[in-house]
Amino acid sequence: MRTRVRTGAPARVTGALVAVAALLVSACSAANPRTSAGAVEAALAALPRSTPSALSPYYTQTLRWRSCGVPGFQCATMKAPLDYAKPASGDVRLAVARKKATGKGARLGSLLVNPGGPGGSAVDYLQSYAGVGYPAEVRARYDMVAMDPRGVARSEPVECLDGRRMDAYAATDITPDDRKETSRLVGEYRTFAEGCGAHSARLLRHVSTVEAARDMDILRAVLGDRKLNYVGASYGTFLGATYAGLFPERVGRLVLDGAMDPSLDARTLNLDQTKGFETAFRAFAKDCVRRSDCPLGGRGTTPAQVGDRLAAFFRKLDAQPIPAGDAGGRRLGESLATTGVIAAMYDQGSWEQLREALTSAMRKQDGAGLLALSDSYYERDQSGRYSNLMMANSAVNCLDLPPAFSSPEQVEKALPAFQKASPVFGRALAWASLNCAYWPVRATGEPHRIKAEGAAPMVVVGTTRDPATPYPWAQSLARQLSSARLLTYVGDGHTAYGRGSACIDSAIDAYLLHGTPPAPGKRCS
Repeated sequence: MRTRVRTGAPARVTGALVAVAALLVSACSAANPRTSAGAVEAALAALPRSTPSALSPYYTQTLRWRSCGVPGFQCATMKAPLDYAKPASGDVRLAVARKKATGKGARLGSLLVNPGGPGGSAVDYLQSYAGVGYPAEVRARYDMVAMDPRGVARSEPVECLDGRRMDAYAATDITPDDRKETSRLVGEYRTFAEGCGAHSARLLRHVSTVEAARDMDILRAVLGDRKLNYVGASYGTFLGATYAGLFPERVGRLVLDGAMDPSLDARTLNLDQTKGFETAFRAFAKDCVRRSDCPLGGRGTTPAQVGDRLAAFFRKLDAQPIPAGDAGGRRLGESLATTGVIAAMYDQGSWEQLREALTSAMRKQDGAGLLALSDSYYERDQSGRYSNLMMANSAVNCLDLPPAFSSPEQVEKALPAFQKASPVFGRALAWASLNCAYWPVRATGEPHRIKAEGAAPMVVVGTTRDPATPYPWAQSLARQLSSARLLTYVGDGHTAYGRGSACIDSAIDAYLLHGTPPAPGKRCS
């Protein structure tokens, strides 16, 4: 499950983008004929309506708001039980931020936002984008609120490797050609997993999506809201849908944008996302060859030929990495270049930057542009420090679902299917799907459907050429949820709200402000 959503206006990929990956990307969810037999029968059960007495102290706590150091925002720390099955065993402290409603009209309550990941900082998203960039009418009527999920950013972050070791991890050859390279890749996965187990042993068993959703209900209560209003993007849709499944009677106005679907096993999810990135790449290729600065071919070059040229360039980098102008001496190899290209697939506003980066790398042997794209995806700053995004990402994903593959041999057998799904990215994404095989904690989740029977109307948003959360996932989630309405954006990029479509934005704003869901079958472009 590796998804991400931008936290600002589309243009160039920056550190404000929320990513997710092991050594690269991977995937999460969709109900269709390939759904595993177990998932067909398994459904997330709602929790009892009454709050257990052991949880009462959490639900009745008072948040102490203070200045965040960011004008207009307040911050607080909320406590939740580390283990919901054993509330007396200790707490986890969760970072919360808010911006009070700015308008004079009737306040509609709190609007909780989450940018996805898993591993993306909701507090950063609120302060850098949602709290200042959401429509003024929405910000006028709602207190804009965010909480970093357990294990993420300011909420007792999962820690695994230092910056130097993360550099080595990110640069590891993700398309091994022989046993020696395969062993090196497996060794990096083991080192990463062992680092997480050594540095975050207390928390590692308790960062599941179900637990994070239960934390959201405590936050709803302490904010004084009878129901939860929520906008979740990317993985945030899985988190929001999980909340709806656990607490259907407490669902207010929920927007699930760039939807994921919890009913697929990890292998299918990764394969679906591989197809999604191929779809996005072909859209980029068609656009690229129409432009004079495309380094992958001119007019008349087919997307398949563009893909062949990019794949050939990746092979050259695999054999001989090129300089990247990095102060620490890092060079651009195949893995970092692949990550850089994938980073630009999330937003067509980044395609110009990708063309420039590819031109420099392919024609001038200068890998700085692609390295910058890769660093933005990993949230690595110029001093070599990484956010905990990738660490939290693996921690949540490996706990939510059993691993896609348990051995290199299984990956090798699956390579033809992944390469068919994407001749450009297939091999890399297949091997990236091995990361949870060596995780120190067994998965507690499984594929399941979410019905949320009795919930108020919800809005599921899907983009037809979304690379990270393919459109069929949105269709599937909308079918599963008992009260969902599907809103479709016909276009490119990951997620749809706030990306320039007046049709999408007006439909979501009407729902958030007036509770009116879009008309059945509504499509925008």
